Amino acid sequence: DGLTTMLTDEEIRSHLARTQPLESACRGLVEHANSKGGLDNITLVLADVVEHDDELEAATPRVLGAAQTAWLKRELSASKATWKVIACDMPIGLVVADKIDDETSYVEAVANGDNGAAKGRELEIAEILRHIRDDAVMNTVWLTADVHYTAAHHYDPSRAAFQEFLPFWEFVSGPLHAGTFGPNDLDMTFGPEVRFVKAPTAEQGPNLPPSMGLQFFGLVDIDGQTEQMTIRLMDRDDTELWAITLDPARAT
Repeated sequence: DGLTTMLTDEEIRSHLARTQPLESACRGLVEHANSKGGLDNITLVLADVVEHDDELEAATPRVLGAAQTAWLKRELSASKATWKVIACDMPIGLVVADKIDDETSYVEAVANGDNGAAKGRELEIAEILRHIRDDAVMNTVWLTADVHYTAAHHYDPSRAAFQEFLPFWEFVSGPLHAGTFGPNDLDMTFGPEVRFVKAPTAEQGPNLPPSMGLQFFGLVDIDGQTEQMTIRLMDRDDTELWAITLDPARAT
């Protein structure tokens, strides 16, 4: 409110439209608000999540956008790290539907729920997974969130409709301090398999309050000697619900 009470929506929109990069836009908005009195603390976060115009989005749905997809592929190939951890707010193989009414719903995440060849936003993930395989990028792990429960998914081309990738893990947790939902349906385009899930039971129903205790987060530890990665899925009481230790693949 330190920003929005000092600047109109049109002033903010106009500044963002003419100012790049995001760091400059952020700094400029804070300075503009302060120049008009700055009556409250200002916290401002700008995120470039998707690059598109309306016509392109309608024709080619994206999650990352072409520029960020190219950046991710380039940096994965250049990385000398043993583990390449990809943080993505949306899970890959879970169907996340935004229901408008009894007859209308939209896909909110990546999976479209048809279990077939990659389409729409799945094409972007397929491009990244194919690149990881073709460029021999080893030891990739995906950390995702958004679906309001916790789960461990293993992806394997032997189970998948799209098979041009190496097996990998995805771990899902979060958000914290929000209603608990799930579990969501799987889309088999990339061959996910649930190895662990903690979510409301059918009897408990959806949208449980945080007071029910079904709030989750994850911990990741990498051993400096063995380079093994241990992932622990936790609840809000700091109870370990499930864990796995992954051995890094080695170049031959």
